[in-house]
Amino acid sequence: MIAARRLHNKPDRHTTDEDFVPAALGLSLGVPPAPPQREHVLACAAIADDLGVTSLWVAEASGRDAPTFLTQLALRTKRIELGTSIINPFSRTPAMVAMTFATLDELSGGRMVIGIGSSSANVVEHWYGMRFKQPLRRIRETVEIINRIVSGTPLTFDGEIFAARRGLRLQFEPVRPHIPTYVAATTPASIRQAGEVADGVMPIHWPREHLGDIHMLLAEGATAAGRGAVALAVAPSVNLVVAGVDERDALMRAREPIAHYVGRMGASYPEMLARYGYEAEVEAIRAAWQRRDPAAAAAAVSDRLLASTSIAGTIEACIEDLQELRAHGADLPIIPLPPGDPIRVGRTLERLLR
Repeated sequence: MIAARRLHNKPDRHTTDEDFVPAALGLSLGVPPAPPQREHVLACAAIADDLGVTSLWVAEASGRDAPTFLTQLALRTKRIELGTSIINPFSRTPAMVAMTFATLDELSGGRMVIGIGSSSANVVEHWYGMRFKQPLRRIRETVEIINRIVSGTPLTFDGEIFAARRGLRLQFEPVRPHIPTYVAATTPASIRQAGEVADGVMPIHWPREHLGDIHMLLAEGATAAGRGAVALAVAPSVNLVVAGVDERDALMRAREPIAHYVGRMGASYPEMLARYGYEAEVEAIRAAWQRRDPAAAAAAVSDRLLASTSIAGTIEACIEDLQELRAHGADLPIIPLPPGDPIRVGRTLERLLR
């Protein structure tokens, strides 16, 4: 028995190769699937668990909620960590998040990770019917309250957004006194704040050569909060597309998510890429979306931007790029669930874990 590389001290795994330790790797499962596709995803999750994949991540938009599907994943897996990528701090109160994840942590045997991010004004105001106000402060107070509740501390809190003064407690003892929290952060201020209160960050489409900036900002926040040399994880979501017969098709498919985030997901992503020298690409992508031309928006993702933010090509090239991503500072690369039947998915993951 050898210890696989784990971010949160999970149990050792058996392996058929005494010299093999799986590399840290997370899988994004997207939003919870419809019932006809659910069994496929659950089967792939079980295979990922057996292979030593580090974590599975479930998204949430305006469809099926994430915690319900996480319950199914918890019942179908044994060791793999399970998290949200992401929930927002507007749709649920901090106490509700703490109750939900403490319950899921109990069900899963201590395998949950809370992935949280501010979402956007479009979603918060036009779906949840709330004002998109003070998102950074709301994340801070939400994480602080969750940590207090899970630790067993009587809840007294007097913040700018939330207040609780009667010292109520969670009515059961959590399986552990802390559930890790990762913040989907893209701005220097949000990353520093994560260093003050959270356990890691989950940037998306962040240029790999600048991942060191995230570590620096996290350290600044941790130092400012007096946390010392706390280990904080950088878990970037990276679009990975393994090429089939036509490698050009894989490269184009890898461009599409970048174009979508730059043109359709608010200001933070184009601003982040512009800070790192991709102003021309950002301008061209957004202009194409204004013309309602998604194909042109994807085509405006330059080779340079694609190589910096995504992984696409043959399986050998993808393995090499994952290694380079880790060398630049990615503690836990999070990639999409590979396509295909569960056996094919398992074969792909087995190679990517090497």
